[in-house]
Amino acid sequence: MMHYNVKIDAFEGPLDLLLHLINRLEIDIYDIPVSEITEQYLFYIHTMKKLELDVASEFLVMAATLLAIKSKMLLPKHEESLEDDFEFEIEEDPRDELVERLIEYRKYKEAASDLKSLEGERGLMFTKPPSDLAEYVSEESTERKDLDVSLYDMLGALQKLLRRKKLQRPLPTKIQRQEIPIEQRMEEIVNELRSHKGRRSFFDLFPVPEKEHIVITFLAVLELMKRREIIVEQESNFTEIFVMGKE
Repeated sequence: MMHYNVKIDAFEGPLDLLLHLINRLEIDIYDIPVSEITEQYLFYIHTMKKLELDVASEFLVMAATLLAIKSKMLLPKHEESLEDDFEFEIEEDPRDELVERLIEYRKYKEAASDLKSLEGERGLMFTKPPSDLAEYVSEESTERKDLDVSLYDMLGALQKLLRRKKLQRPLPTKIQRQEIPIEQRMEEIVNELRSHKGRRSFFDLFPVPEKEHIVITFLAVLELMKRREIIVEQESNFTEIFVMGKE
């Protein structure tokens, strides 16, 4: 099986993935259901490993942290009384440290977003003498804005695809001499989108039910997204993802 490393700008780290899951599942960040969030987190890690993407050590450390918190939450709670005044010792919630890290990370993430918006507004201000910017205006008018589809959304769509094709269970290992190059599959996808002259469902790009073909196709879609050669649309969470070729 060929190895291919993909890096997406939106893929920022384990805390970013946890915030994505919290927002997606509409979870109260101050009362995180550790069992559910751990299961979803491990789902994403499992999917990334299945694609043979390099999983950074920080993601594995967070997975171990979640499992440790889950184990502590399952332990029976006990209260120790003092013989003199019968006061009770209050045990700390094992989730407290994680919640503090998530809240702090969210603050920095929101601040970074605000600074980026300010940077964009400042970029529209010019102090140079007037000049002809007609060619730039025409280019901006034809350029499509990036849509809010992250790597996590793509991984979620891949999970649905694997369930549909019943490929979640390990398949027998097969040695194949001929492999599909990433560049070839990318060209096939672009030509397919051009021939349809419109958007196609993400799932329609996977006609072959073989695991190797699915992995190569998914990596080709990610690379086309990275190169901005295709446009990916999703109206809202849990809705179908559509892919379009750029005009």
